[in-house]
Amino acid sequence: MKRKKRKDDVYALGQYISMSPDKARRVIDQIRGRSYEETLMILELMPYRACYPIFKLIYSAAANASHNKGFNKANLIIFKAEVNKATNMKKLKPQARGRSYMIKRPTCHITIVLRDITFYRDLDKYIRSLTKTDRDFFLLRTKNVEFKILYK
Repeated sequence: MKRKKRKDDVYALGQYISMSPDKARRVIDQIRGRSYEETLMILELMPYRACYPIFKLIYSAAANASHNKGFNKANLIIFKAEVNKATNMKKLKPQARGRSYMIKRPTCHITIVLRDITFYRDLDKYIRSLTKTDRDFFLLRTKNVEFKILYK
């Protein structure tokens, strides 16, 4: 089922990034649901090679948000971040006695969706407008215990 694009969503898509989807997913799981500024700080300090292309994608999505839709970067959150497997790059490496050895380099597609939280007038109205799965995801990431009690 295809989801309808919302007015407060901004997308950035990185295709055929040469890294394993599992390694990229390890970093993506840490930043999903966080604010834009907090995400940039986390990605700068993480020691993984996957952080740099993800950092560039998030930076690009925020630039799209501020340029195309006029959103303030401080009000953006990482609403959706997913990593999908792409094709394997295949190379041949010469071996002894005229044989060759296949080298398979995995690639992945990374999708980042940023959402402006000030699009909604207040947080209560925003939480009530979410679907049940999105509400559960938001409440899982929030630090405020009162919201968790109110909406469970």
